[in-house]
Amino acid sequence: MPGADPGRALRRIRSFPGIGAALPVLRGTTTGLRARTGRTVQVTGPGVVLGIPTAYRSTFPGEIRPLLGTTTGTLLSQQTAANLHAGPGTVVRVGRPGLPPAEVSVDGIVDLPRADSLFQPVGAPSGGGPQAPPDNVLLVPLPTWHRLFDPVARIRPGATEVQIHADLRVPLPPDPGAAFADVLGRARQLEARLAGAATVGNDLAAQLDAARTDATYADLLFLLLAVPAAAVTAFLTLALGASASERRRREQALLRIRGASPAQLIAASAGEVAPIAIAGTGLGLVAARAIGDLAFGTPRFGATPGQATAWELLSSFVGLALAAAAVALPAWRDARRSTVRGTMAVVEPLRLPSRAPGYLGAVALLLGGLVFWASLRRGYQVVVAPEGVPTISVDLLSLFAPSLLWVGAVLLGAHLVDLALRRGRAVLARALRLATGPLSVVIAASMSRQHRALARAATIVSVAAAFAVSTSVFNATYMAQARVDAELTNGADVTISTPSNLGLPPTLAASVRRLPGVVAAVPMEHRMAYVGNDLQDLYGIDPRTIGAVAPMSDAFFTGGSAARVLSELLAQPDGVLVSEETVRDFQLRIGDRIRIRLQSARDHRYHAVPFRYVGTVREFPTAPRDSFLVADAAYVARRTGSGAAQALLIRTAAPPRSVASEVRPLLGPASGAKVTDVVSQLRTTLSGLTAIDLSGLSRVELSLAVALGTAATGLVLALGIAERRRTFAVLAALGARARALAALVWSEAALVIMAGLVLGTTTGGAVAFVVVRILTGVFDPPPQTLTWPTGYLVASLVATICTAAAVAAIGTRVVRRPATATLRGL
Repeated sequence: MPGADPGRALRRIRSFPGIGAALPVLRGTTTGLRARTGRTVQVTGPGVVLGIPTAYRSTFPGEIRPLLGTTTGTLLSQQTAANLHAGPGTVVRVGRPGLPPAEVSVDGIVDLPRADSLFQPVGAPSGGGPQAPPDNVLLVPLPTWHRLFDPVARIRPGATEVQIHADLRVPLPPDPGAAFADVLGRARQLEARLAGAATVGNDLAAQLDAARTDATYADLLFLLLAVPAAAVTAFLTLALGASASERRRREQALLRIRGASPAQLIAASAGEVAPIAIAGTGLGLVAARAIGDLAFGTPRFGATPGQATAWELLSSFVGLALAAAAVALPAWRDARRSTVRGTMAVVEPLRLPSRAPGYLGAVALLLGGLVFWASLRRGYQVVVAPEGVPTISVDLLSLFAPSLLWVGAVLLGAHLVDLALRRGRAVLARALRLATGPLSVVIAASMSRQHRALARAATIVSVAAAFAVSTSVFNATYMAQARVDAELTNGADVTISTPSNLGLPPTLAASVRRLPGVVAAVPMEHRMAYVGNDLQDLYGIDPRTIGAVAPMSDAFFTGGSAARVLSELLAQPDGVLVSEETVRDFQLRIGDRIRIRLQSARDHRYHAVPFRYVGTVREFPTAPRDSFLVADAAYVARRTGSGAAQALLIRTAAPPRSVASEVRPLLGPASGAKVTDVVSQLRTTLSGLTAIDLSGLSRVELSLAVALGTAATGLVLALGIAERRRTFAVLAALGARARALAALVWSEAALVIMAGLVLGTTTGGAVAFVVVRILTGVFDPPPQTLTWPTGYLVASLVATICTAAAVAAIGTRVVRRPATATLRGL
C-alpha cells in the first residue's frame, strides 16, 4: 500500500505461521519495448517489467521455465521475444513513463507457465472474470529494476508496485470447502497482522474456490448417477427378500399352530435373515474396497479414513435394515392380519389386483414431465457463466424430474406387465404357439395365473436394465461431448499457434504434411478486428479444407447445416460469419454490409474492410465462447496485405501426443509458437467446472450395472423356479411330461427377459435424455443426439441372456426330478 514500509511487511509475512518462503517482487509498467534486428525495428505496446530476486526460480520452481540462454539476468518472455524477433544478446529499449527509455541486454528467453496467477491483479472485485496476462513481459534482477524504475516511482508512483510472493506450507483439510475456509481465514489473519500495509491476493483460495465448486457439481452428478444404483440395489434386495414369502408364510402358519407368538415369529424370521445379511454386508464392503482400489487407486474412493469408516457404517446399517425389512416386516404383518387357514391354502382365493400402483406411476410420470417441461421453458442450466466465470446453479426442483420418471416408469411398467398377463392370455398363447405347439394354451394359462410373480420378476429385470442403459448412455454422451469440447478448444488433433502477427513460417505446413501419422494440415489466420468499438477475434479459413482437420458440426451454426453455411461463405468471398452475441448486439440481418477494421501489414494501422453478413456461428475451433468472426482467408489476406497464418490445424492418424512431439523440433524454442494436442486438452477439459472426469465413476457404475443385471436376472428366475417347485411337482404327478414342464420354464424366462429389457431400455433411454437436457450447461456444445455405447449394451444384453438361459437350463433339470421325491422334500 502507498506509504507502507515493504521491508517491515516482508518481515511480518515471513514470521506468520505457515509461511514457508516469501520473496519481494517489484513490478513496473513500461510504455513499450523496442528492438533492432538486422535492418528492421520491432516495437511492442505497453508491458510489464518485473524485478525478481536471484532465488525466485528455485523458491517457486513452477513460475519460470528457461528456453534459451541463461536462467539469470535479463529475461524476455517467449511471446515478447517472438514479437521483437529477439534472442540472447539482443539490446532492448525499455520505454518508461515520463522518462527517456533505457536499454538492457537480453540474457535469456523464458516461458511463464503460470502467467495467469502471476499477473492476476491483487484486490480485484469479487465475481469478476480473470484478466489476461500482459502480452509483453521483461524480467530483470532487482538492481537493474531499481536503476530503471526508481526514478519513475518518484515522479509517477502509480507506475510501480511492490509485491511479496509467499508460499503457504501447512496441512489442509481434504474437503475443498473446509480447505477454502481455512486458507481464507489465514489470509484475513495476515491482513490484520499487516495492519493495512498490504492487500493480500489469495491465489490458493481462488483455486480452492474452484475446487469446492467442482465438488458441489460432483455431488450433483452423484445424485443423478450414483443414487439410482443404490436405489436399484435396495429394490433388488427387497424384491429378492420377498421372493420366498409364500414358503415363509406356510412355515409361520405351522409355528402358529404350535403356539408361536408374533414376537417369536419375528425373531425366527430375523434369525433366518441375520447370517445372510451379515455375510452379504461383509462381502459388499470387501468388494467396495477392491473396486475403489481398481477404479480410483484407493480403497477409500478419495475420502479420509474417518469419512470412509462413516460411509461403511452407514451402508452396513442400511443393508441390514433392508434385509430385516424384507423378511421381518412381512412376518409381523402376516401375524397381525392373516389367519392360519388362509395362509395354509394350497390355492389362494382370486383377488382383484389393485390399480393404485398403475395410477401412482401415471401420476409420477405426469409430474416428472411437467417438472421437466417447466425447467426447459424457463431455461434452467445447472452451470452458468456470468461474466465468463462458470458457477453452479442447482435447482432442486429440476432434480425431481428424473426421480419421478424412475418411480413412475417402475410402477407403471409393473402394472402394464401384470395387466397384459391377466387380460392377454389369448395373445400370449398365440405368441407361444410357434415354440411350444399345442402346449401354448396351457402354458399361457399358467403364466396368467402367476401374473404377480412374473410381473415382479420382469420389473426387477427392467430396473436393472434401465440403470445400465441410463448410466452408460449418459456417460458415453458426456465423454463424447468432452472430446468435442477438447477438439473445439484445441482446434484439431494437434494445433500449432503463435501470437505473432508475422505468423508461422510459410513452409511449415508442407513440412508437417510429410511427417508420419499426419493426415492433413490446414493453416488458419487469427487476427484481431474491431466491430464498432468492440475488439474481437477473426479467423480466416478456407471453407473447402477446414472440415478435413477440424470438426464441423451442424450445432456450430444456426440457420442451416455446417455444409450449407460454409458453402455460403465460399460463394461470397467477402462474406463473414458472425457470433450470436454480435448479431444480437448489432441487430444484424442476413445480407447486411459490415465494415470491420483490420490491421494492415503495410502501415500497421487499422483500416475499415467491407464484409457481408452471410451466417451465424455459435462455436468454432480455437474460438472464444462469446464474440468472434469467421471469414474467407484469401479475402482477408488480400485486404490486409498479409496471408500469414497464426495457426496450423493438424488431423492425425497416429496418437496426437506422438505427432505433437514430432512437430515441436520443426519450431525453434524462441519462435513463440505453441504446440498442443487434443489428448492433453481433454485432460484439461475434464478438470474444469463444466466437465468433471467421470472415467472412474463410469467404470464403477458400468461394472455394477452388468453385475446387477446378470444377478437380478439369474436370482429372480432361480428363486421363481425354486418357489414353484411344488407346482411343478404337482403337474408332474398329474401326468405332465418333462417336455411340457421345460417349455413352461423356458417360456416364463423368455417373457421375463423380453418384458424387462423392453421396459428397461425405454426407461433408461428416457432417463438419460432427461438428465442430459437438465445438465445442458455441462455440454459445450450441447449434444445433437444421445451417444449410445453399442458395444457395452450388446455385451450387457448377451450377459443377461446367457444368464437367463443358464438358469432356465438348470431349472429344466430341477423340474424333471421325480415328483414324489420333490413333494416329500417339501
